[in-house]
Amino acid sequence: MPDPQTGARWTDARLRRHNLLMRISVDCRMIDASGIGAYLKGCLPRFIETGHDFLLIGDRRKLAAFSGKENVRIIHCTVKPFSLKEIFFPPADLINAVNKTELFFSPYFNIPARIRVPVYTTIHDIIFPDMPELCSRAGLAARMWFYRRAVKLSKKIFTVSLFSKSRIEHHLGKTKPVIVAHSGLQDSYPQKSRRRTEGKKYILFIGNIKKHKGLSCLIEAFRDARNAGLDYKLVIVGEKNNFRTSGGEYFFDDDHVLFTGFVSDERLRELLCEAALLVQPSLYEGFGLPPLEALASGTPALVSDIPAFKEIYAGYPVTYFEAGNSAALRDKLFALLGDGIPPRVELDSDLREKYTFSRTTEIILREVL
Repeated sequence: MPDPQTGARWTDARLRRHNLLMRISVDCRMIDASGIGAYLKGCLPRFIETGHDFLLIGDRRKLAAFSGKENVRIIHCTVKPFSLKEIFFPPADLINAVNKTELFFSPYFNIPARIRVPVYTTIHDIIFPDMPELCSRAGLAARMWFYRRAVKLSKKIFTVSLFSKSRIEHHLGKTKPVIVAHSGLQDSYPQKSRRRTEGKKYILFIGNIKKHKGLSCLIEAFRDARNAGLDYKLVIVGEKNNFRTSGGEYFFDDDHVLFTGFVSDERLRELLCEAALLVQPSLYEGFGLPPLEALASGTPALVSDIPAFKEIYAGYPVTYFEAGNSAALRDKLFALLGDGIPPRVELDSDLREKYTFSRTTEIILREVL
């Protein structure tokens, strides 16, 4: 029978005839979240191309691009992840639909109650027990409860780096397999650098206000570098109102710091192509995608020397600085930009193809089917 929301048909005949295709539920409610959303947007098209039948759970408007697919059914759900409703009272129609599929895949570690089919969960990182200063004791206890619940309910756990795998096993044990399925470049990314030859005199930051992103370190280093004569602007991708300190003031606000507001994927790629340099000053990451996107665009990347970056970007032409050290970051800014805009970066095919969502989905499907 056609699905009343989408008109799509489940492929029962193919399933009976070949016994190869499966019905898979995917939680898509966080498709607009930053790293999790990028992971979902990268994986979903590759999943659907395999021909398996997919039940996509989320806001119908945000999933409209997939609504016309023969092997896709969408069930509208805007219940907030990690909410009491999700944990104790998820919609009956949602749970009934999920339990008629053969497995449930979550791109994060939130799992609705009463799911009876095998569950596969993604834990991108386990930052809160590694950086407990990011939340209160009660907040840490609540997050650890969700982490442990995800491990208990899941058949396997996916994560995005060997670093994250090691930390997950350290904090949550080795009772369930932890599989590394890296994040990556969209397959539609240009196969050659598109960087403007001349570049522009701005430094690019892509991230948010969360302490582990290291924006305060970049702001201090940028201020010191400008005071010492480095004539560049800093462009921060995001809404200005989202970049406040806990005291309610903006980190930094003058003519040399520009906030982009919301940008489309295409505009983000233009910013990456035009920037003189991308700086990713994170104190903690599970993967960290912006440097990879910058390098693929031809733009140099200056990144902190945290374990995840040392792992993911080993062999890539990135420049490291000591994480959290604004003086070291200032010195690296001068070293890279003091004599003009650095030259374009060109990745060879092996580096460009090392992290792709085609590989990510191959790993996930191999482990769940």
